[in-house]
Amino acid sequence: MIKLEDFQQYGQEHFASAVASAAEMGSNAQAIATAVGDYAKKSIEDGNAMVTELATVKSMEKALEIQSDYAKIAYENFVAEGQKIGGLYADLAKQACKPFEGFMAKMTSAA
Repeated sequence: MIKLEDFQQYGQEHFASAVASAAEMGSNAQAIATAVGDYAKKSIEDGNAMVTELATVKSMEKALEIQSDYAKIAYENFVAEGQKIGGLYADLAKQACKPFEGFMAKMTSAA
């Protein structure tokens, strides 16, 4: 049987854990926002560079080559950044669930 004092003590521990987890979640969310912002900035810069280069070409073959190279690089960057940002989201989800892991373990062991 669970005593009221034990439940209150665990509630205080759980609250402290949740506050610490919330602080770390904030830093994880900031890392995600920074990564997305950096990717967007680089993507725009790469697009502008490609358009600038396209404006100077004289032949259709060269234009198609530039555009093809840009598409390949843009796709590779998208996949790489998507994996990086996906990993950051996975870390955020793990961090969000962390306070509940201990709570559920303690409640199931007490029952």
